[in-house]
Amino acid sequence: MPTTPARSQSPSRRAWQRFRRNRLGFVSLIVFCVLVLFSLAAELVSNDRPLVVVYQGQTYWPMVRDYPETTFGGDFATPTDYLDPFIQQRLAEPGNWALFAPNRYGAKTLNYFATAPNPAPPSRANWLGTDDRGRDLLAQLLYGFRVSVLFALALTFTGVLLGVITGAIQGFFGGKTDLAFQRFIEIWTSMPELYLLIIFSAVFAPSISLLLVLLSLFGWMGLSDYVRAEFLRNRQLDYVRAARALGVSNWKIITRHVLPNSLTPVVTFLPFRMSGAILALTSLDFLGLGVPPGTPSLGELLSQGKNSIDAWWISLSTFAVLVVTLLLLTLMGDALRDALDPRKADH
Repeated sequence: MPTTPARSQSPSRRAWQRFRRNRLGFVSLIVFCVLVLFSLAAELVSNDRPLVVVYQGQTYWPMVRDYPETTFGGDFATPTDYLDPFIQQRLAEPGNWALFAPNRYGAKTLNYFATAPNPAPPSRANWLGTDDRGRDLLAQLLYGFRVSVLFALALTFTGVLLGVITGAIQGFFGGKTDLAFQRFIEIWTSMPELYLLIIFSAVFAPSISLLLVLLSLFGWMGLSDYVRAEFLRNRQLDYVRAARALGVSNWKIITRHVLPNSLTPVVTFLPFRMSGAILALTSLDFLGLGVPPGTPSLGELLSQGKNSIDAWWISLSTFAVLVVTLLLLTLMGDALRDALDPRKADH
């Protein structure tokens, strides 16, 4: 009987299989995704409010709505402090119960009923200890990691968008267009980025959006050079010449033909760009030029560790989170680069 020829796999499918064969890169991707999911669900993992409360036969949802202290037998109409021993005693009475997160501290929770001065070492109440303000360190790391990852994703997206657009225009049209962009990039690169950040931080109130805009203005040039080189190479190939001979517009040639064949450096660039964004935010927070005060930040924790040498748990835990995060992104980037390398043979 005639045998059916094996169905050929798409290039993306073969690249995914090569990526999966890289154990370190694939495991790093899984671990990083799990950490990101945990940080996105931080309110369910670390929060000073119960997820649900049943008190005297009624059900309350503190995660969604604020309840005054009088609701649970208190004397004041202020928002309930669920760490208050009196409130905890009322919720522990027969017929009442409350479901708390595994870690009973939020991003801005100050434990006014702590038994040790701040910063306090790790204990049963605070698993990783507290910082110099009395905030739970595990909660700070969890929420700070989320801020760093979301900031890195946003900065990577804007950098990739600007880099692909400018690189595509330079590489596809070439000539005077390419020359003008190159001169502009040379001038723009010579501008002192750190000085501009210091000036703007002194003029405007610190905010993540302002920081994102300023860093995005300088974060696209590295990728732009790679995309430009790919477009300069691909625009001379036969399929592009054939499309031009058929009268296909430049926009369709760029989006349907040249760009899909020039995305290898873009995809490979993503993990390394994210690690650079996380380092940039951490460094600026360490210098006091980053996120607004009170926002969970890995850089601020490192600064606290520098100022409080005896509080070793602050520097150690924060440094461990940064090292693990950057290591995972680096391993993912190496595996992605090897998977998209056309010279790699499939076995």
